[in-house]
Amino acid sequence: MNRYILALDQGTTSSRAIIFDQKVNKISMAQAEFPQYYPKPGWVEHNPVEIFNCQLSVMKQAIEQARINVSQIAAIGITNQRETVVLWDKNTGKPIYNAIVWQCRRTASIADNLIKEGLAETIQTKTGLMPDAYFSATKIKWILDNIPNAREKANKGEILAGTIDTWLIWKLSGGKVHITDYTNASRTMLFNIHKLEWDKDLLKILDIPFQILPQVRDSSSFYAITDKNVCGFEIPIASAIGDQQAALFGQGCFHEGETKATYGTGCFLLMNTGKKAVQSKNRLLTTIALGLNGKIEYALEGSVFMGGAVIQWLRDELGIISTAHECDTLAESVNDTNGVILVPAFTGLGAPYWDSYARGVITGLTRGSNKAHICRAALNAIAYQVKDELECMKSDSSIDIPVLKVDGGACISNIMMQFQADILGTKVCRPKNIETTVTGAAFLAGLAVSVWTSKDEIIKVWKEDCSFTPVMTEETRETLYADWKKALEKSRN
Repeated sequence: MNRYILALDQGTTSSRAIIFDQKVNKISMAQAEFPQYYPKPGWVEHNPVEIFNCQLSVMKQAIEQARINVSQIAAIGITNQRETVVLWDKNTGKPIYNAIVWQCRRTASIADNLIKEGLAETIQTKTGLMPDAYFSATKIKWILDNIPNAREKANKGEILAGTIDTWLIWKLSGGKVHITDYTNASRTMLFNIHKLEWDKDLLKILDIPFQILPQVRDSSSFYAITDKNVCGFEIPIASAIGDQQAALFGQGCFHEGETKATYGTGCFLLMNTGKKAVQSKNRLLTTIALGLNGKIEYALEGSVFMGGAVIQWLRDELGIISTAHECDTLAESVNDTNGVILVPAFTGLGAPYWDSYARGVITGLTRGSNKAHICRAALNAIAYQVKDELECMKSDSSIDIPVLKVDGGACISNIMMQFQADILGTKVCRPKNIETTVTGAAFLAGLAVSVWTSKDEIIKVWKEDCSFTPVMTEETRETLYADWKKALEKSRN
């Protein structure tokens, strides 16, 4: 009997479910967007109940479309937007507040205070992260501090907290399991990535009770069985992994130094550093890449907050394009940006700047500037931010990166990928399957239930679609990058 894997991809703006066969052919897919909430400038929220209902709905659609027997689905794998956090009542199962999204900047002052108190080095040494509003810890503290009776209930053990994977597993299992994996735990700013445990010192500093946090397990592991009363079916849940680590695994970056960039809502670079947790001198993040067979692998990571979201901004806020593809068409209609540079610091700047107070700017506008130049500048901006991070990564690791593997929805832009190769001076390689995030979750679930037996079997599935080789001169590259750096300074603070 054929065996299948149901992979769930709970993203920042939509939820997806994809069913794969053993050759990683896509049998069916369902996707739906869910609402975003912006209560105040810089605040971003989701309704956790809407997230779960959306995810459950697309799961059922994918199963129905696949026209297979549910008993043939060997396991469910989950990958999720990281850092976004939910707190809910253990007894009623109801969230006590909306999910605070990774993009939300409301807790910038909490992070600033940690830095002022001289705790930045302690936090980086223990967690691999910089004190920033990006991570889950400050969001948990904010909810406990601001929601009536939340802290009192948390101290009594009546509140549970978790990243989105934890919330989904808890809901899917009918409230039976409160669990997360090493990759998601490593993004909370509460987890000691060397001792592999919730850090008591950091919990005390942030006044977060230990008992609200989930158990931490390997990324490929049997977690629970879905509750028939909730889902209508019983399937083992056998993987959970943060979306960027899932993409690293899905790209087959199994060896030290192999690097990928995912162009999604944000843009995220991860370099596999193997068994070694490399502490960055350039304000990149050290994170757990994977927990598999009781062994931990680490990665260096750079986070761009505004990747594909820049193109959404052109469409939804500026209204100068009606589809993402139109951005490419307009960008291709001009030879260059005509001196226009867009710095998309709409929610601050991520690595290596960590500036919560940076804001977006457009420089170099003249009477001859038009929407085509702005579109091209938007695509270039994504590539420039990736270069900022890759340069830091090479410096920290002392490893050269001859090839950058790319994935995510925005990497289908050929003009952007060519500029990426040009500005990096590095070959860029795009796989046939750009859905590497959800594929990574599927592989890990499949390994847990022996649909696949090893990494060697998985790497044979990876196929290249096309590659982009640099054609830009070194002089042009240096001039353009220097101009980007000048524009970037104008957006700071």
